[in-house]
Amino acid sequence: MKNYLNRITDPSKKKEFLITAVLLFLLCIAVIAIRGNTYTCRIPNHMHYDDISEYAVTIDQDQPVIEIVDSSLSYDYLDVKVKAISPGSVFLNATDPEGNNWIARLYVFEPGIICRDTFFGDCTGDEVIPITIFLFLILLLIRLIRKYRNEYQTNPYSYRNIRDLGLIIFLGFSLADQVGSVFHYSGLINTIYSIINSASGFAIIVLPVAFVVFVLVTLSNLQLMLKEGRNWRNMLGCILGVMVCVGTMLPMIISDFLQWRSNIIDVHDMRGPALYIELFAENAVFLIIAYLECILLATIISVVSAARHVPAFDKDHIMVLGCQINQDGSLTPLLKGRADRAIEFAKMQKENTGKEIIFVPSGGQGFDEVMPEGQAICNYLISQGIPEDHIIVEDRSLNTEENFRYSYELMKERGTDDPKIAFSTTNYHVFRAGAIASLQGIRAEGIGSGTKAYFWINAFIREYIATMFAERKTHLKIIGILLIIVTVMIYIYYLADI
Repeated sequence: MKNYLNRITDPSKKKEFLITAVLLFLLCIAVIAIRGNTYTCRIPNHMHYDDISEYAVTIDQDQPVIEIVDSSLSYDYLDVKVKAISPGSVFLNATDPEGNNWIARLYVFEPGIICRDTFFGDCTGDEVIPITIFLFLILLLIRLIRKYRNEYQTNPYSYRNIRDLGLIIFLGFSLADQVGSVFHYSGLINTIYSIINSASGFAIIVLPVAFVVFVLVTLSNLQLMLKEGRNWRNMLGCILGVMVCVGTMLPMIISDFLQWRSNIIDVHDMRGPALYIELFAENAVFLIIAYLECILLATIISVVSAARHVPAFDKDHIMVLGCQINQDGSLTPLLKGRADRAIEFAKMQKENTGKEIIFVPSGGQGFDEVMPEGQAICNYLISQGIPEDHIIVEDRSLNTEENFRYSYELMKERGTDDPKIAFSTTNYHVFRAGAIASLQGIRAEGIGSGTKAYFWINAFIREYIATMFAERKTHLKIIGILLIIVTVMIYIYYLADI
């Protein structure tokens, strides 16, 4: 059993996983087909009668559709067991001595499956559905966790890891929500109905949170613009906050619009198309927002984790990624922090393993700079006691991608075919820099220097945008699957009302 579980949750064993999913689906069909030809209607025995003959149980049917095969009476309930005869729909009536009447509508489908109250309503054996879904989600979650763990160990700076972690968080919430259905299942339609109704409750909870986030992000961005200047990059947090608020309110806006246009489409018509349009919009928007928020949360976790990481003490070189220098050629506090962090790591490695490390300050000369950033960093390192023969200056690069490319070429020229590399940059930039290196096939571990707190929010948003763009095809596929799920759910709900 353990070996089988390992196989179906192994990311490389897609065939076994798909076969297992199909088998679980067939299991649901088999259980319902075997047990669904009978159904026990449970009628409340409010007056606690103890003589079953006091109840009058009748079936309103023009032709034989069901028959009563057994009845039993307990202190709280009268249980009437019926069996399918032929397809159709009937009413089962039960009247107690006080004249209280209880009615249930029963549908019998072609295979002889009895459903209560609605199409796809409660039927015997359908409790296997939430159990199967729960089991499938567990297997899928285990599979994703193993995939994430394996890929993280191989490359912790991959945008694919953020996508997988976001899916793990999303599935985790879905699994938690499914627990209630396993223990309190009341039929497919009732479950779908509760999910649909939960959309409005979700809006009540999320909207205040989204508004608070919007306010905090806006205040942070205002501080950033005051300190660093006004440009659209420094307004990313405000833009995201507006999008979250609008996205959260969108279903309510759609609902109000449809009600305003009630002279064309009556949303109060329980079988009218506007009802299902509104339900689809609410559930689709909230489900997509929930998924995107999980990806954002995964981005935050990944960026913070990368910033707090300390590389292994086995490195041959440590790069210092350049940025703007002062007009006199001295280092800005931001760049000085990167250089100091590199010096600190070199000392830690020397103390722990005795291994010396070569510094590679990296950065070219901007149009408004008096010297290349790499040379300015080199001058600072020498002033801090680093021997000049322990420094290789890279002074051509104009961006992070070139930082790694040109620095890697210099390392290999020094005779190291497969150099072990660390790099020092500002903490919020560690993940992005590592991802850029990874895309060039360069294995490097980052270490982060401190920075102002107001930089972080925009940093998270930049990484989030980069993640969505890098994995855009996969994200679109996942969103497409979510829309299909919502469509099927609303269609089943529609069939139940026919």
